[in-house]
Amino acid sequence: MNPRHFTSLLDLSSEEFRRIINRAIALKNNRDADFQPLKGQVLAMIFEKSSTRTRISFEAGMAHFGGSALFLSPRDTQLGRGEPLQDSAKVISSMVDCIMLRTDKHETVTTFAQHSRVPVINGLTDQQHPCQLLADMQTYFEHRGDIKGKTVTWIGDGNNMCHSYIHAAMLLDFNLNLACPAGYYPQQEFVDAAGERVKFFNTASAAAKGSDLCVTDVWASMGQEEEQKQREIAFKDYQINAGIMNNAHNDALFMHCLPAHRGEEVTAEVIDGPQSVVFAEAENRLHAQKALLEFLLCNK
Repeated sequence: MNPRHFTSLLDLSSEEFRRIINRAIALKNNRDADFQPLKGQVLAMIFEKSSTRTRISFEAGMAHFGGSALFLSPRDTQLGRGEPLQDSAKVISSMVDCIMLRTDKHETVTTFAQHSRVPVINGLTDQQHPCQLLADMQTYFEHRGDIKGKTVTWIGDGNNMCHSYIHAAMLLDFNLNLACPAGYYPQQEFVDAAGERVKFFNTASAAAKGSDLCVTDVWASMGQEEEQKQREIAFKDYQINAGIMNNAHNDALFMHCLPAHRGEEVTAEVIDGPQSVVFAEAENRLHAQKALLEFLLCNK
C-alpha cells in the first residue's frame, strides 16, 4: 500500500482536515504520558532551511508519542551534493518511519514523496507551508469555532503562507480577502483553483473590512534579505496596525506564523494586543503536528 503523504493541504479532504484539527485540540487538552502510539518509530527531519518552531514541535511531538526524531542539517546529508533526490528518498525511507523536509524547492518534497516508502511531510517550501495552516486553523477553531463561511484577510506578500491559506479556504469553505502589493501577488494557479473564494483588494483597509481573522507574514522571508530595502518600499502601505484591525469585526483575531518584525508588517500594538493569538498559534504547531503524525502513521 502506498503511504499517505502531506506535501500540501490538498493531500487532505475537507473532512480529514477538520478531523486533524479536532484531534489536535483533544491531544492538547488531554495529555496522556502513557499514550505512545509511535513507540519505536523514527522521524527523519531534513532541514535545508533552519527553523525554531518546526524543529522543536516535531521533535517534541515524536517524544510525546514515544518515538524519536533525527535532525539532519545540510551538512548531514548528500541532498544536492551529487546523490539524486530519488536515491536519497529510497535510502532514507528504508531506515525510518516518516520523513519531514523543510527545504527551498517544492519539487524536492514532491520528488521525495514519489520515491519514499514512508509518509513525507512538507515542513515548508518556497511554494507552500501546510503544517502552519494546521496550527492556524486549530487556533481559530479553539477561539471562535468552525471557520466555515467566515472571512479571512491576508495582507502582504503572496508567498507560501498565502498559497496555503488559499488551499485552506478551498477545504474549509471560508472567504479569503487578499491585499498584496503589485508584483507580489500569489501564483495564478493557486488563485484560479480557488475560484470565487478569493478576492483581491487595492488597499489593506478595504480587505480587512468585515474580516474575522487578519493574517500577515514578514516582508522579506528567509533568503530574501537582499531584497529588504526594496520590499520596505513596496510593502509600506501593507502593515497591519490598529486602524486595519478596527476595520475588521470587533472580535477579529490576528495571526502571524512568526518570527515577526514589529514596526514592519505589524505594529507592536496589534501583535502584543488582545486580538493577537500568535503564541497560542505557535504552540499549536506541536499539537497539530502530533495529530498529523498520528493520522499518517497510525491509519495504515
